Amino acid sequence: MNKIAVIGAGVSGLTVARLMQAKGHSVVVFERESTVGGLIRCKRVNGSLFHICGGHVFNSKRQDVLDWFWNYFDKTSEFHLADRKSVVWMQDGLVVPYPIEDHVYYFNDDIQKRFAHDLDTIERLTSVTPNNFEEFLRMRFGETLYRLYFEPYNRKVWRRDLSQVPLSWLEGKLPMPTVEQIRYNNQHHVEEKQFVHSTFYYENNGGSQFLADRLAEGLDIRCNTNIDEIELRSSGILVNGEQFDKLVFCGNIKQLIPLLSAIKDLKRYQSPVNQLESHGTTAVFCELDTNPYTWIYQPSSAHMSHRIICTGNFAPSNNAEGKMTGTVEFTDEISESEIREQLSRMPLHPRYLTHHYNPYTYPIQDSNTRALIRDIKKVLAPYSIYLTGRFADWEYYNMDAAMGAAIDLCSTFNE
Repeated sequence: MNKIAVIGAGVSGLTVARLMQAKGHSVVVFERESTVGGLIRCKRVNGSLFHICGGHVFNSKRQDVLDWFWNYFDKTSEFHLADRKSVVWMQDGLVVPYPIEDHVYYFNDDIQKRFAHDLDTIERLTSVTPNNFEEFLRMRFGETLYRLYFEPYNRKVWRRDLSQVPLSWLEGKLPMPTVEQIRYNNQHHVEEKQFVHSTFYYENNGGSQFLADRLAEGLDIRCNTNIDEIELRSSGILVNGEQFDKLVFCGNIKQLIPLLSAIKDLKRYQSPVNQLESHGTTAVFCELDTNPYTWIYQPSSAHMSHRIICTGNFAPSNNAEGKMTGTVEFTDEISESEIREQLSRMPLHPRYLTHHYNPYTYPIQDSNTRALIRDIKKVLAPYSIYLTGRFADWEYYNMDAAMGAAIDLCSTFNE
């Protein structure tokens, strides 16, 4: 039996801790916040549930993730299966179901004709490999939808020239239809159900905080604990003076390397790690007009928000009686006064309740990021120090992908 330290009680850390404890190891989880959950934490505001970063739901295409997850929850009594009712809210007020490329018939005749021409061009480009996110969007969905939706929406999210965004983060994040499928779906008005989380499981009560709290049950979790020191000795790893056989770091890699100054080979990675880029998110909790949607994507230039997550439609328990609530998202930090001004220009008449700024939500990769993280892992492995998690791996993980990455890591440990 090993004694294992896990730093970070978000989804990744809780998954690692559960997996290792189930194998008979002694596990201690260190968490700097007062509650577990990381980016999936929630709290009640005026009786309604505020997801402090996004609106986290569960499903997975990985059977091992599904099997592991449902060991800890009752699918029938604690969760319900919901359809994703996502839309794109255009600047002129037109509401188009998501994914937009399957619903071009909602647009006027001129746009439909231009899009039909684009599809002919796309077919001729099937053998061409895109070099960046902008090229991918143009070559996959055509110039018309690129200008109407993909470019303005993604510019709000990434706040940069899309030609500077690499493709490495993209896997599993967008629908990948063929031209034949797009034509068929538009001609026959087919509702696409193949994209990620087109259906999802959601907690009947408590949202994703319920999920985090359940996974935390029975674990030794030290909340309100900052890691001030990691010391390497021949007998093991000292974390804040306590000895362990293994350390799994699930926090932000920028905060780890300064704690491991004794590893000389790691020093040369300090500068490139410091240069890793990311975005934060200002999550604004609001009362909204009654609506049938789950996610609303907003390419409009009339305001800065890129999406509204109608968490009040995820479960009735998310709303105080007589209310409809949701989260309006802005990339990076903005002030309350600016938030209120922005809300006045948005659909569904959002009424401000509170907001929370998350300084790290979207990791931004470049062509060297994955190789950098791989090299750091190779340096750390001989010391029994391992990385997993969105900002440890610097990967844009959804919740189930974070669980999958933790499962993959733990499967490599020698018993």
